[in-house]
Amino acid sequence: MKNRSNPSSPAPVVRLRPLAAVLMGIAFLLPLARAQWQAATYTLRGGWNAIYLHGDVNHATLDDLLKNNPEIVSVWRWNPNPNQVQFGSSPLIPLVGTPEWSIWRRGATNNTLGSLPGQTAYLVECTGAATSTSSLALTQKISPPRSVWVRNGANLLGFPSRLNGSTYPTFSAYFATFPAAIAANTKVYKYAGGPMGAANPVQVFSPAQEPLDRLQAYWFEASVVGNFYSPLEVIPSPLEGLVYGRTGSLLTVTLRNRTAAAVNVTITPTDSAAAPTGQEQVSAAVPLTYRSFNATTNAFDFNPVSGAFVIAVGPQTSIELSFGVDRSKITGATDALYASLLRFTDGGNLMDVLLPVSARVTGLAGLWIGDVSVTNVQSNAPGNSGTTTVRPYLLRVLLHRDNDGKARLLSHVFLGKLAPAPHAIGLCVREAGLKADEKATAMRLVAAHLPPDTVVGTGSGELALGSTLVRTVSIPHNAPSNPFVHTYHPDHDNRNARFDGALSAGLESPMISRECSFTFTATPPAGSSAVGWGSTVLGGAYSEKLTGLHKTPLIVTGTFELRRVSELGGITVP
Repeated sequence: MKNRSNPSSPAPVVRLRPLAAVLMGIAFLLPLARAQWQAATYTLRGGWNAIYLHGDVNHATLDDLLKNNPEIVSVWRWNPNPNQVQFGSSPLIPLVGTPEWSIWRRGATNNTLGSLPGQTAYLVECTGAATSTSSLALTQKISPPRSVWVRNGANLLGFPSRLNGSTYPTFSAYFATFPAAIAANTKVYKYAGGPMGAANPVQVFSPAQEPLDRLQAYWFEASVVGNFYSPLEVIPSPLEGLVYGRTGSLLTVTLRNRTAAAVNVTITPTDSAAAPTGQEQVSAAVPLTYRSFNATTNAFDFNPVSGAFVIAVGPQTSIELSFGVDRSKITGATDALYASLLRFTDGGNLMDVLLPVSARVTGLAGLWIGDVSVTNVQSNAPGNSGTTTVRPYLLRVLLHRDNDGKARLLSHVFLGKLAPAPHAIGLCVREAGLKADEKATAMRLVAAHLPPDTVVGTGSGELALGSTLVRTVSIPHNAPSNPFVHTYHPDHDNRNARFDGALSAGLESPMISRECSFTFTATPPAGSSAVGWGSTVLGGAYSEKLTGLHKTPLIVTGTFELRRVSELGGITVP
């Protein structure tokens, strides 16, 4: 695999590969947006070096990144490419401009490499002799590890090996479960600085003594196909990492043990480095929780991931871990970024894998629907002082919070195409607010225990964690929904004896008031799930004070739980 060409042709041996295998190698080169940062410093020698980036450095162009490193004169990225006819006359000496290489040269105007995607290997050419060294500091947006080995081809790869003290694991230890990479009939090369030639790159002859540096890239000439990157695979779902966004609540990570022995995996929350200038800044680390089964309560517990903890993975088995996020601790302006890293290390000191974790402050605007579970009713009956109901009974609740934070208690709401042009999907509290010929596709949600056309937007508190929202529903003494009013009963029609005049409130029917209080708690009530709490699910304690039904006010209490069915903050009200 050595390149015996002159220094202007820096690439080592490039062998022709089957088309299908090369197509498999393209996927890991595609950059993905991240927001979890880590700084890494690479030591470069004069001549040719090979480095591996575990995250993207695409927040700046190479011209800007390397303006303070004048010793770096060129950077080359290896691209497994399916179009074999575009090689030069010999695949051993690829020419500048072939698709196998993307190149940046200082001062050139025809560069094909503009930034540095992550999980990718690069050749870096520096001025000076091999004995001279310089440092290259790169702040990277961490990406989950990935690698694809190309059969019968050259693989320029790096690996998430663990630095234990001042030493890395050896090739033999790291590839014990993937021995084809370093088998006797294969060759491995590393760069040691200096010009291309017999001394650079050099073959690794002693895998049992050679350390596997996580910051370096190596050429592997191995006739294998696989996706090996470490003895223990760490597979997040989704593949780009634990990205919770504004509403996510529960994501999983699969640990696959490739070894024949049980492995203890230490999982450690790690802060993100500061974002580079011009990039979105991180507000704080993501407050993760870990879901575990509690055999005593026969339910799942969500415990804060406040420090390192250990998980045992059996030999040649896979386990799935579930991580949630504590939304009550993600506060600030809507969409503000929380970001951090989750580190996975093994007891054998072989691997050190980082997963990006991110979440955004959720806005609570939108339509929320759920139920109050009434469990206690004040009794005014003589000799009966108990308040607990025989069984809970439910009251449907509709709450809407608009984009300005105003919360409304509703008896019903319509979701569909609105009457005003451009007839966008929206919310309204009157059927007349819908587009006439689209009413059949609209949805109507109703809280039947409230009087028709109830829209109560005034009161105290707000729809937010830690707040108590109070909204009072007033039922006039002559309202059709007042339970004391009966149109055809002379004692309950609010008319005088001659039926020619209206009576004032309280003579035949009282005015009724329902003061509804919703206390939003940071944690769910007993019996409720923590999944989505604070973003897509809200709830807490409920109380209601009824006046007018009895000479003393009646109090009912219980709990409530709401789910967001729409993030539309706008609503059409009279």
